[in-house]
Amino acid sequence: METRAITAEVPMGPRMSQDPQELVPELAEVSAALWKATGNHSVPRTTISLLQLRAGQIVGNTYLTVLHTGFLRKAGESEDRITAVASWQDAPYYTPAERAALALVEAVFQPSPHGERVTDELYAQAAEHYEPKALATLAIAIGQVGFFVPLALIAKPVPGRSFTDPWN
Repeated sequence: METRAITAEVPMGPRMSQDPQELVPELAEVSAALWKATGNHSVPRTTISLLQLRAGQIVGNTYLTVLHTGFLRKAGESEDRITAVASWQDAPYYTPAERAALALVEAVFQPSPHGERVTDELYAQAAEHYEPKALATLAIAIGQVGFFVPLALIAKPVPGRSFTDPWN
């Protein structure tokens, strides 16, 4: 396996030359359905963006991290709240409900040395802050970003470009 030197410059072009949505047009329908499902107003859109930003950080993908940082900025979130997502456990900027959502995304995306990733205890903590519909929405929001992780890692769209225009 070839590795790149840490100091090497990263090219500013997508790895995949064609937009996956042009290659597989059904992707637009899936994306729209996921956006609609997570936009059902049971969970604030900023909470969803916070957990999706954390997912991008966990998987180490610049495109997803920049994308969700941009969504949070457009929503008027403070730079403190945005930049502290990586260390949310000891940051004073998040509500208990947001902390529960961030704990869920970490449990899903990080291996657990102790067995079950989402424990009954973690689920109960989240259920203290979210009704059943909202818990399902959080699961869908985590799945939404999880669905796009392979595309982000394999196709490597250009960070900072519009979600609908990363191949231009």
